[in-house]
Amino acid sequence: MYGNSQMYGKGLRPLSIATVLAFAVSLSLIFFYAPLETDQGFIQKIFYLHVPLAITALVGFVVGAIFAVAHLRTDNRKWDAYSYVAIHISVIFAVGGLITGSIWAKASWGHWWVWNEPTLVSFLIVFLLYCTYYPFRYAIEDRDRQARYASVFAVTAGAFVPLNFMAVRMAQSLVHPRVFATAEGGMPGSMLLTFLVSLTAFALLWTTLLKFELVAKSAAGQVRRLRLALDAPGTASSSRIAPEVH
Repeated sequence: MYGNSQMYGKGLRPLSIATVLAFAVSLSLIFFYAPLETDQGFIQKIFYLHVPLAITALVGFVVGAIFAVAHLRTDNRKWDAYSYVAIHISVIFAVGGLITGSIWAKASWGHWWVWNEPTLVSFLIVFLLYCTYYPFRYAIEDRDRQARYASVFAVTAGAFVPLNFMAVRMAQSLVHPRVFATAEGGMPGSMLLTFLVSLTAFALLWTTLLKFELVAKSAAGQVRRLRLALDAPGTASSSRIAPEVH
């Protein structure tokens, strides 16, 4: 029984160290290597936080959908827990993306939000869609039905993410900047390097948090099963809030 948390925690320490080092390198590049943008100046450096947060969140939603597919195919509750945690962490990253994006918008455009910008609005729609995942899941009491319905939701919402991205890329926005290569040649090499390092750091952070939360849920499940085995009064009930990792 105890081996489960050990299994989920395997590699967590070196992964955490790699995450810290990646952020140290990323912040050093952001503040001491990446040049100041000509028009926006220092505030543009929030780009190295905002965009990696948004990209990691969107990719995390897709990963959650992949885990949900694995759960529907195998009926293994482990994959339901993976999907739940992936979506949970991605929603947190999406909140960070929205906050940093609003700060950048206020400094650059004079407004906290621009409703006629398809990139902003589409990301908000994705975020609000995934916010409904929690009340939808919590409303179902039966744990097997809860897991199945939540997986169907995750797959459907995950399929919407790339479609949303393609729709935004085809939109002719005049407000939100394009991140990758353009007709003018894209970002300078120093900015691109800093961006890629920052993106790597946030991807490592997402993975570290995923493993950490799985370890925590596994340990909580072990404690709950141990109390049940000892027939401790008032502790045998299981929570509907989050799936249990076995």
